[in-house]
Amino acid sequence: MIVILKSGTTAEQTEQFSDILRKRYCVDIHTSVGAQSTVLGLVGDTKAIDVDSLNAFPIVEAVRRVQEPYKKANRKFHPDDTVIDVGGHKLGGGELQLIAGPCSVESEEQIISIAESVKKSGANILRGGAFKPRTSPYAFQGLRQGGLELLTEAKAKLEMPIVTEIMSADHIEFFNDVDIIQVGARNMQNFELLKELGKTDKPILLKRGLANTIEETLMSAEYIMSNGNENVILCERGIRTYETFTRNTLDVSAVPIFKKLSHLPVVVDPSHASGIPWLIEPLSLAAVAAGADGLIIEVHNDPPHALCDGAQSITPEQFNSLANKLFLISDAIKEVNNSKN
Repeated sequence: MIVILKSGTTAEQTEQFSDILRKRYCVDIHTSVGAQSTVLGLVGDTKAIDVDSLNAFPIVEAVRRVQEPYKKANRKFHPDDTVIDVGGHKLGGGELQLIAGPCSVESEEQIISIAESVKKSGANILRGGAFKPRTSPYAFQGLRQGGLELLTEAKAKLEMPIVTEIMSADHIEFFNDVDIIQVGARNMQNFELLKELGKTDKPILLKRGLANTIEETLMSAEYIMSNGNENVILCERGIRTYETFTRNTLDVSAVPIFKKLSHLPVVVDPSHASGIPWLIEPLSLAAVAAGADGLIIEVHNDPPHALCDGAQSITPEQFNSLANKLFLISDAIKEVNNSKN
C-alpha cells in the first residue's frame, strides 16, 4: 500500500503520521521524497488497513493498494528514478555510463592496459572478473583474490571505480575495495547470498537470470533491498530462448519495462547477450535508444588469446568507435526529451 501526501506537507508532519501508521498497523514505512510529492510505502500485512480511515487525515492526497509482490523496487513506492553515485559517476537520472573491461583479470599488464584504453574512450567504471563461474569445472576459474588485488591496483592507478562478480557470501570480506558487487545470472536466485549483500552498503549489479521473468528479477532485487541495501542496479544480459544463432537473446523490451515498473537504474550487457563481437554495436545502440542507463561491455586487448570469453570480446579500438556512437545517441535522446519538457 502507498500513501501519497499533499504538496507542502512538512518533514515533521510526515514523521508524526508515519509513527501513527507504525503503531496502529505494525507496518514498516518506506519514505520517498520526490520533486512533486512525498510517498509513504507501507510494507507488511496491509489487508486490514481501511483506506477511508487513511484518507481522513488532512495531509493525505491519495491511498493506493499495490498488487505487485515487490514493494521497495516498485516505482509506485518511489516515483522518481533512483540515482546511484559510484565514485562520482552517476547511474540513473539520464546520464549514460559505460562500464568496460575484460571478462577475466589475467595479469597486471593486461588489466592496466585495458583500463587505460577504455577510460580514454569514455568508460568511467572498470569491469573485470576475479571469481569466474564456468560451465566446465576444467575451464579457467579466475585468479580469485589475486584478481581482486590486480583490479584494486588498476583502480588506484587509473582512478576508476571497479565492478566484479561475487560467487559466495563467504567472499564478501574480500570485496572491501570493490565499488560495485556484481551478482551473475546463475546467482540471481541465490537468496542467501542476496540477503547477505542486503546487509552491505555497496551498490549491487543484479543480472537477470538465464530463464527468469522480469517479475522474478525484481523480486531478487527486493531480497537485497528488504535487507537494508537499496542501491541495486538491474542488468539485462539476455535470456535463453529457442534461438541458437546467438549465445542468448537480448530482451531489449525489458529495458523500458524495468523502467516503468521500477525506479532502479538499468544496465544492459550486450556481450553475454550475443556472444558475437559484431553484434555488440547494434545491440548497444538499441539498448541506449530503449532507455538504458548504462552498458557493461567486455573489452580485451587480445581476444583470440583471452583465458575466458575472448570470442565475445571487442578490442579497445572497436570499443572506442562504439563509445563515440553511443554518446551521440545518448545526447540525441536527451535533446528530444528536453524539447518535450
